[in-house]
Amino acid sequence: MRRRSRQLSRTPHRPHRARALAATATAGVLLTLPACAGAGALGQGGDTINVLMVNNPQMLELRKLTAAHFTKETGIKVNFTVLPENDVRDKISQDFANQAGQYDVATLSNYETPIFAKNEWLQPLDQYTRKDKSFDQQDILPPVRESLSGEDGKVYAQPFYGESSFLMYRKDVFAEKGLTMPKEPTWPQVAELAAEVDGSQRGMKGICLRGLPGWGELVAPLTTVVNTFGGTWFDKDWNARLDDPAFKKATKFYVDLVRKHGESGAAQAGYAECLNNMTQGKTAMWYDATAGAGSLEGAKSKVKGKIGYVPAPTLKTESSGWLYSWAWGIQKASRNQDKAWKFISWASGKKYERLVGEEFGWANVPAGKRASTYKLPEYKKEAGAFGEVTRRAITGAEPRDPGVQPRPTIGIQFVDIPEFADLGTKVSQEISAAIAGRQSVETALRKSQALAEEISEDYEGRGR
Repeated sequence: MRRRSRQLSRTPHRPHRARALAATATAGVLLTLPACAGAGALGQGGDTINVLMVNNPQMLELRKLTAAHFTKETGIKVNFTVLPENDVRDKISQDFANQAGQYDVATLSNYETPIFAKNEWLQPLDQYTRKDKSFDQQDILPPVRESLSGEDGKVYAQPFYGESSFLMYRKDVFAEKGLTMPKEPTWPQVAELAAEVDGSQRGMKGICLRGLPGWGELVAPLTTVVNTFGGTWFDKDWNARLDDPAFKKATKFYVDLVRKHGESGAAQAGYAECLNNMTQGKTAMWYDATAGAGSLEGAKSKVKGKIGYVPAPTLKTESSGWLYSWAWGIQKASRNQDKAWKFISWASGKKYERLVGEEFGWANVPAGKRASTYKLPEYKKEAGAFGEVTRRAITGAEPRDPGVQPRPTIGIQFVDIPEFADLGTKVSQEISAAIAGRQSVETALRKSQALAEEISEDYEGRGR
């Protein structure tokens, strides 16, 4: 069984790596920008702030509500720049690394936040949360709050929403087959059930698992399987462990399961494809982000009311769900920090969630961040099928202690170092090739181990 959680510290700041960290972002080395052109290159100041954010649906809803509510109440105009995820990460990294100050606020995940904080690219938010009692910092779910903190214990970003992962399944299909989903399934049980329900309906596969390359695609669910099988990317001394038996066993299990009972074209299927397959009735089970439940239970969903939700499958750990959050961070170079906080306080506040519920429906509330959300009668009614399972998945996540051995840094479905974005993507390409049948798992992991060892050379011996 799992040990009790230890307080592991992130890797100490290494002066000789400062230049590399400052030049490295979430997708490799940053592009070089022209030198800052003085005050003219900075944000507008006055009663206007510039916000750079990802183009997911809940963010677009926020943009629709901002002028009529936030600006009307505060007099602060918000200029939004909205980009796809990969593009927004690159642009944020460029602007914040150079402290250009073009954007006052940006959407960051719990992957970037500790890295940006270490490089002093973000303004700590504790001074605001202490004064702004209405924001209620203690209402933020502890794992989410911790994942957005720096090594110094200060908070550097506030969540817009949070998510974990769980297993979704077709209750009607299971009933027709006389099958019962365990309340806390193990991965071997899931594999057996996938075989039973495969082909239950015309064109229906047993399970959908991401196979699309990308550190935020295939690597996310796979790493949770690795964790609970007893594996890890790096041990506490930064030795690469992708060729260890536990990592191999987990990866082979994942690849075999998706090849035998997974979706067609699995090597090119990511979150969006699996969501579509589940919504269209093409798969009986899906292991993925808790955020997917809102779409499955949406008014226009063909499977609304037919889906059951249980915790992420385990093997050697008590829980295995990941932890992810899109959050708001203030650039340290911003000239509008106080106004930026007012925006964040509104966008991540309790009143905003109620506003979304009233304007767009309670299933659309950007949940997964506040304990109080799960006590709202309106939300509980609308999200009754998945809300409590989601809350337990997030509160049960242990970003500092996700496996069976000590880790050198924080992170469940990722390793919180700048180099991981590139490493994770390259490793995912090798494993996706194994899913496609172009090479064996053994070959994929042999290549992946060599890639990870290149990082070990810089980090090993500098663990907790």
